[in-house]
Amino acid sequence: MTARSDHSRAQSGRIIISVDAMGGDAGPAVVVAGLAAFAAGNADVGLILHGPEAELARLVERRRELAGRVDFRDAPDVVTMQDKPSHVARNGKGTSMWSALESVREGEAAGAVSCGNTGALMALSTLRLRRLPGVNRPAIAILFPSRAPQRFNVMLDVGADVRADARDLLQFALMGASYARNGLNVQRPRVGLLNVGTEEHKGRAELKEAHGLISQVAEAASFEFVGFVEGSDIPGNRADVIVTDGFTGNVAIKTGEGTAGMIASRLRESFRHSLLSRLASVLAVGSLNRLREHIDPRRVNGGVFLGLNGTVVKSHGSADATGVAAAVKLAYNLAVSGFAERLAARIATTADLVQPGVGAEQAAAGGETTEEQA
Repeated sequence: MTARSDHSRAQSGRIIISVDAMGGDAGPAVVVAGLAAFAAGNADVGLILHGPEAELARLVERRRELAGRVDFRDAPDVVTMQDKPSHVARNGKGTSMWSALESVREGEAAGAVSCGNTGALMALSTLRLRRLPGVNRPAIAILFPSRAPQRFNVMLDVGADVRADARDLLQFALMGASYARNGLNVQRPRVGLLNVGTEEHKGRAELKEAHGLISQVAEAASFEFVGFVEGSDIPGNRADVIVTDGFTGNVAIKTGEGTAGMIASRLRESFRHSLLSRLASVLAVGSLNRLREHIDPRRVNGGVFLGLNGTVVKSHGSADATGVAAAVKLAYNLAVSGFAERLAARIATTADLVQPGVGAEQAAAGGETTEEQA
């Protein structure tokens, strides 16, 4: 794995995060506002901002929280939401997205954040950072609000690739468990495989095969496999990590976001219905604010690209300043924990577990050398 420690703390001992300022729906002003909001409470973070330097410098000058905290990389071109990933991979060298990833590749930054085109970001991330040895398909992992003690479950893949065979799902389980351990401090994560039912005879052939593979390696990889889980378990307390393919995962999270938005809208309508309901909303404001904080998707904005030589966080394209701040916070927290290095070590030490023909006894033997808390 490429070393990053030489430069990723270059700004007076600060942890450096590389940010693609362009590509989001609301433009660079919202990105800069989000950076200012995060930087105000985090003195040890520095930022590299990528995009048209003159425009970005004007925006940064208005934010005193960012004074002396930002370096610029002039990148005149922008990856739009309409650009095809294949086109960006061939022609994206002058874009802010490419530039942001180069800062991670060259060791200048500990992680990158972008609000841009998801497919293009994954294509460029894979092209410039490369997959970790032993990883067939990278995955996007998100934090989903749940009833678990840590208040969030890890779910992956949620859109990196619509396909996933049994061994891909096994790798997702390994990476998701590592993310839960390091990102949520769940020492022995419970991993569930998303299916149409919990019975072992249900589901497609690749799911049944993945069930067997994950069962074999769970003990060696220091997680508990709870078997098949259903959609109702995504926000539940049965598993800390939900494993699925990118098509199913993306549909699930978009459904969850839409449902949360509908509930919030209906609550507002109900509390405006009459004078008594308005009075009730005043009396319940504390409880309603706590509920909003728990389910507000802006506060857990950011999907992590797992399986690459570096940390990349994808923010929603429609993110406001609160959402951008949350995405940068996620990249920062992963950098502080050394997550990229720990994940690389986990994949390396469990590489034999994903090879054909590995039995339970071999898997257990291979797991004895896993790195501490990876």
